[in-house]
This record gives sequence, C-alpha cells and structure tokens, in this order.
Amino acid sequence: MPATQGTGPCALRQAAGDNVTALVSASGHLLFASAQRQKNAWQHAAGRHCHGAPTAARMRHRPPLPTFTMAPAAAHVLILDDDMDVACAAQLLLRRRYRDGRVDTLSDPAALPALLARATPDVVLLDLNFQPGQTDGAQGLALLDLLRALPRPPSVIAMTAYADVPLAVEALKRGAGDFITKPWDNARLAAAVEQALVRRSDTGHPSITGAASPELMGDSQVMRELRAMIASVGPTEANVMVLGENGVGKELVARALHQASHRAAGPLLAVDMGAVPEATFESELFGHRKGAFTDAKSDRAGRFQSARGGSLFLDEIGNLPLAAQAKLLTALERREVTPLGADRPEAIDVRIISATNVDEERLFDPAMFRTDLLFRLNTIVLRVPPLRARRDDIAMLLQHYLAHYERQYQRPVRAPDAGALACLQGHDWPGNVRALRHACERAVILGQDAHYVRGDFGLFDGPGQAASSPSRSGPVQTLETLEREAIHSTLAQVEGNISHAAKALGISRAALYRKLDKHGL
Repeated sequence: MPATQGTGPCALRQAAGDNVTALVSASGHLLFASAQRQKNAWQHAAGRHCHGAPTAARMRHRPPLPTFTMAPAAAHVLILDDDMDVACAAQLLLRRRYRDGRVDTLSDPAALPALLARATPDVVLLDLNFQPGQTDGAQGLALLDLLRALPRPPSVIAMTAYADVPLAVEALKRGAGDFITKPWDNARLAAAVEQALVRRSDTGHPSITGAASPELMGDSQVMRELRAMIASVGPTEANVMVLGENGVGKELVARALHQASHRAAGPLLAVDMGAVPEATFESELFGHRKGAFTDAKSDRAGRFQSARGGSLFLDEIGNLPLAAQAKLLTALERREVTPLGADRPEAIDVRIISATNVDEERLFDPAMFRTDLLFRLNTIVLRVPPLRARRDDIAMLLQHYLAHYERQYQRPVRAPDAGALACLQGHDWPGNVRALRHACERAVILGQDAHYVRGDFGLFDGPGQAASSPSRSGPVQTLETLEREAIHSTLAQVEGNISHAAKALGISRAALYRKLDKHGL
C-alpha cells in the first residue's frame, strides 16, 4: 500500500496540508515538519520519526530546498523503497512541486504489479536492495526489468548506497535512466526527477539518459556504456579527459560528470583553451593583482579560484601552446597557483575535466602535447562516439529536436516521410548531433508539406551526403579552395556564429578570424 495512507511522517505531512514546510536534510532523511501556527507542536510530533533532532548548526548549514521551473505539474512519481523514512523524505521533497500530480510511495515490491495494473507512473525512484543485508541488487534489477518491459515504460532512477556504485552502473546498462546515491543531495534528486519528466514529455517515451541534455540521449549500446562510465567515474575525484569529434557533446559529458560528483553543489566553469591568448593565459587561469600590468585596474580572481569547490572544464585542451602547458602542469602538480603580481601562491580545490577533438595519436606526440601533463589530465579517458557510430539513436534525436523547434516556432507537429528518414539515418553527420539539431531547426522553419522531406533538412544527394558535399567525380580542387568552401559552408550552417564555426572546424577563434581575412569572407 502506498505510505500516503498510513501513519508516520508521511501521514504527518498529509494531515498538515499546504501550511506545512517540510525540511529535508541533505542526507535525504526527514528531520521535522513545522506549521506556521503550530511550530513547536509539529517539531515535537515529527521528532518521534527523526534520526536525530535538528541542531542550530545543522539548520545553518542545511542547503535550501530546490526550486523547480521546468517539469510538468501533473506528474506521477513512484518511490519504491523499503525504508519508509527515505521514501517519505523524497515524497515530501517532490510534493512541493507536483501539487497537481501524484507522488506515491511503496515499500513492498510484491504490490508493484497491482499498482502498475491501475496506472503506469512517469518516473520511478527504485531502490536496488530491499531485504536487510542484501547487497547484490538482484530484486531491484528484476523490478527494473519488469518496468522496462511495460508497453510504455516509466523512466527509472535507481537509488543505491555510495558503496554500490558498480550496482548502479549495472542498472544503467539494463535501462535505468539515472541513479542517485544515498544519502542524496536534495538539488540533485529534484533535478534528476525534473529532467526525466521533461524529456519524457518531449519524446513520448522514458528518458534513457542520465544527463540533462538530449545530446547524450540514446538507447544504443555505446551510449549505455558511456552513461555507465559517467555514473562510475562521476563520484570520484579523478581527473577525466573527454575525447570526441566536434559536435558529439563533450561539454555535456563534463556537465554530467560534475552533476554526478560530490562537487555538484559547487561551480562548473568552462574555459575554451584555444581561445585564451598565450599572453593572458596566467591572468585568465590564475588571476592577477591590481597593478600587475598596465590594464590591471583591480584584483581579479582566475578561473582556478572561481571554480573552488567545484569542477574546471578545460575545453579544447589540445590547442594549448607548449609554453602554457608547462604553467598548467606546475599548477596541477603543486595544487596551487600564484596570481600575477602576488607574493604568495594560493591553494586550489578543483576537479579537472578536459576535452579535445584532437586525434589520440597526435595527442601523444611530445612535440604537440607534454606527456607529463597528459598523464595528469587523463587519469580516466571517456570517448564520446560520433553520431554515425550510433545510427539507431537518430530517430529518437529527430523526434526530440523536431518537437522542440515545433514548439519554439509554433509550427504544426509533423514527421519525416520515409525517404527523409532513410536519408537522415544513412547520413554520415560530420557535425554530429550539433549538425542534426541545426538540420531539424531548418526543417521546421522551411518545411511546407504534410511531412518533412529530405530537402527540408538540407540533404539532397543521397543517404550519406549533404547538398554541400563536393562531387567525387568532379575536378580536383586546391586545398585553399576547399578550405574557403568549408569555412563558408560552416558559417552558413551555424548562422554566422564565430565560436560555433571555430569549434565545428576544429580551430581556435583567432585562427578562424585569420582565415576569414585571408579568404576575404
């Protein structure tokens, strides 16, 4: 039976109604409930169900309850956990948002089939171990298989203790969309449920990604393995290097790693290393003091100091000049930086996540990248697959992006015709998911027929080629001509956005500006 009809903390919350403010600790356990007019009485009553009375210190350091802005209010969330304190704490947290929906709890797995016969939840928070002393997760994984086998399965968020991270990884491989470790962080739990609901609403089927962004969406084996690696590596302090072509979503992997870490409440700062001039590298990364150089009008914190307690994402690390690499290596080895003009070094407290589209063979070339720095950065290497390596995910991504842009531009809901779908699934997508997203936006804007045709997406020449693809049987063109055409085509595709064009071409913004001047573009 759902705990909402029983006794204990869930019953206390139900009886109090909207006048009650539920205070839930970062550990995910109910501390107490208070009503404005009955504060002392409610604290006393709820205290009987607590794991410890709240102290002044705990109240001062308790994180604020998360706010919600995206997920649909009329949601149905089921919390399946044999520990009713845990289930009720999650229920109290989520009911603040889903007042027009349902947030049920269930402690007996045997009652799940009867509940599913009445209604299928949108999201299920599933504990993986139910019996005291059980750690193999067999019962939780069996329930996950049951949920995934439903005609319209819910999105499942696995819940497990920190020591059971390998078990959570197995759950992700078997179809869970995300996982939460207990004790949880309130904001992390709320965001996971909200993201699952939004994506389920967008796609018409459950989310199958533990990340917030659709670029990491996919049911292919390679994407399941990537999400499992993120889940396994995220909670550690290990530095991670993310490898992949332009447009595959390397920054989104960095965000997912940060959100899965114990630093999630701290900042995640991204730095495009290819766009940082070598002359200002130290000032940008390490900061400076007033008067350190001509334009230093005041003290300025560097990126390392600004990211304290969080993660620092060093994008396009492969474009970093060798001289700057030496300075970065020193900072990482000593775990301290010295701002320009300062007398003493400052300790740094950041996790480093880096990314590059540079080929691994070139990355291991000492003439291009310092081997000692590389080993500092790539404790763990995550490889993000190109879209052509997971073609089975294209239909799902199409559905998501078309629905998104149809809402944004207030256009009618349509689907690609058979020819367009075959063309889209057969295309090589050199720009990967980013290019697919732009193609969907173009189709929504330009499409006039009852169905989208392949011309709407900018694809004309066949399943594997775009309209701009050069003819293989035509005359040989000079490298300069090919470069000019590539830059012109890329700028058109990204609507003149220099940063996006530079990323798509695999060069820095400064290099792109030089080439624009060279070609008169």
